[in-house]
Amino acid sequence: MEINEANLIEQELTLRNLRVTKEVVETRRSIVRWLALTLGVISPGESRLTAISVLDSVFYFQFGQRKDPTVEEMSGYINQSWGGEINEKTLRYHLLQLKKANIVDNAKGKYFLTSPQMGDRYDADAWITNYIDSLTSPIKEKTRAVIKELKGR
Repeated sequence: MEINEANLIEQELTLRNLRVTKEVVETRRSIVRWLALTLGVISPGESRLTAISVLDSVFYFQFGQRKDPTVEEMSGYINQSWGGEINEKTLRYHLLQLKKANIVDNAKGKYFLTSPQMGDRYDADAWITNYIDSLTSPIKEKTRAVIKELKGR
């Protein structure tokens, strides 16, 4: 019996285990770039800064300001902090990509990091723990079940 593997894929994830060097933690931009690489938001060697600036704006408001920003607020932050205008369509495109990656969610015109199942939604530790667990737990559980089937054969 032939199995169509492509139809079995429910989700793909990219998490990279990167070294944390002194250059990584030297500036806010390098830290956010490291996070974007680690979380699979950008690819290694990618030179576009737009995706990184959008991710930075979400982190800034979520963890620094403890609020859920609007597109206009994020645009203002990016324009001020990243030194250039960001097109609203481009901003919304990158927010959609972050939403598809289950990093960001939105409601009532405001954007926020996907809320942790437990803990304060503005707590960085609770967010990253929940985010990684939500990606890896289903894979771990299905793999356990299949290995159990394998052992029984």
